Amino acid sequence: IVALLAERFRSMGAPARIKPSRDQVRDEWRKADVIAKARAAAKAEGLDEAIAEALYENLVETSIAYEFRRFDATRG
Repeated sequence: IVALLAERFRSMGAPARIKPSRDQVRDEWRKADVIAKARAAAKAEGLDEAIAEALYENLVETSIAYEFRRFDATRG
């Protein structure tokens, strides 16, 4: 899991560099879509959907905060 997270966060530098404005970092529709897909995958795998939702909520919010930091760092 840690290796996958490291790969994910390494790849987040590119979007931070190419997004033209800071308000494009947070996308509530995309966040809701990702969490809904995680809930569906959890259900299919027999995992409590609330557990998957909580984990993904934290992962997405942490990712957004990281991308904001990267965005700000590329703009000096």
